[in-house]
Amino acid sequence: MQDIILLKQGEIVLKGLNKRYFEQKLIQNVRRRLAPLGKYEVTCLQSTLYAEPLDDGADMDAAVEAMTKIFGVASVVRAAGCEKTPEAMAAKAIEYMRGAMLEAESFKVETKRADKSFPMTSIQISQYVGGELAEAYPDTRVDVHDPALTVHVEVREARAYIHGTPIPGAGGLPVGTGGTAVTLLSGGIDSPVSTWMIAKRGVHMIPVHFFSFPYTSELARQKVLDLAKVLTAWCGRMTVEVVPFTHIQTEIRDKCPEEYFTLIMRRFMMRIAQGVADRNGAKALVTGENLGQVASQTMEALGCTEAVTRLPVLRPLIGFDKEDIVRLSRKIGTFELSTLPYEDCCTVFTPRHPRTKPRVDAVEEAEAVLDVDGLVREALDGIERVRIEMGEEV
Repeated sequence: MQDIILLKQGEIVLKGLNKRYFEQKLIQNVRRRLAPLGKYEVTCLQSTLYAEPLDDGADMDAAVEAMTKIFGVASVVRAAGCEKTPEAMAAKAIEYMRGAMLEAESFKVETKRADKSFPMTSIQISQYVGGELAEAYPDTRVDVHDPALTVHVEVREARAYIHGTPIPGAGGLPVGTGGTAVTLLSGGIDSPVSTWMIAKRGVHMIPVHFFSFPYTSELARQKVLDLAKVLTAWCGRMTVEVVPFTHIQTEIRDKCPEEYFTLIMRRFMMRIAQGVADRNGAKALVTGENLGQVASQTMEALGCTEAVTRLPVLRPLIGFDKEDIVRLSRKIGTFELSTLPYEDCCTVFTPRHPRTKPRVDAVEEAEAVLDVDGLVREALDGIERVRIEMGEEV
């Protein structure tokens, strides 16, 4: 029998009458992620998903790696199944854990008895399997307090399973259970992390990128699409909405006071993101803004930029240190791309002395010379949609 992957649910187990809805969405996401890696049967029983390969061509190593990036999964286990008898469990442990037992200086056995009808207690199973392992590998001593290796035995409904240390999962809630949000995705470090954080709460993300050619290059645009490819491993398939932003920025440069350039630009971004949200039924906007990080992210400035939208603006990084954001960026795999030297539209026409404590009425007066509705409409009509699915641009 081939190995099987066990996926332990996280906070889904705390859900009440709608728990089944979350489980079904998790099963869908797991099946979709496994589809390119071989044929798997995915089932759910007692808060655990079972992903069983159906042919020898299934890539188990890649599958285990992919499962660590599924939101809603608390831990991932690659295990071997066997009959639910003490002798079968001990024999399978001796066989399956051979490499780890030969390398470890000490070990212990831990048992989880999900099938409460099984006649032996968890302690009795651990003692029996541990005794057989100790006899089979006499050079590996038993240490129940601080072992180098823990051999896990799980007695479940249909079979028993033997495995080593579980791999931490992504946690959170399955993507698709928390509705849809529009995320402002630039080429920097912050916005991919904020996108990841809200997706972790079960939200399907629609990235919007503002592109100011020729002030920003095609390489800068491709950098953002590459970031989206990395994020699909966690967030699932997405469509990036690339907004032509050059005309808006040149209009702001030519007609508005320099100290308000960035604020007015951000207000246009919010209006356009609101338009994308309306078209897609999204219920919130997501930004990578961080309080006090730059001049446009003071409390007064944030108030001015969000004043033009009626949707909630989610800012998951608002209280983070930069080191916290960089750490998460490295974890999710976006840091190296984010630090490539291709500038985005936020660095175009940056004011020398930006207003850090603006008043909404003053900003409204400064942008009154612009055809706001016409510029927003023009940008929305010119959007290019790029489908990103499972790390591929299609």
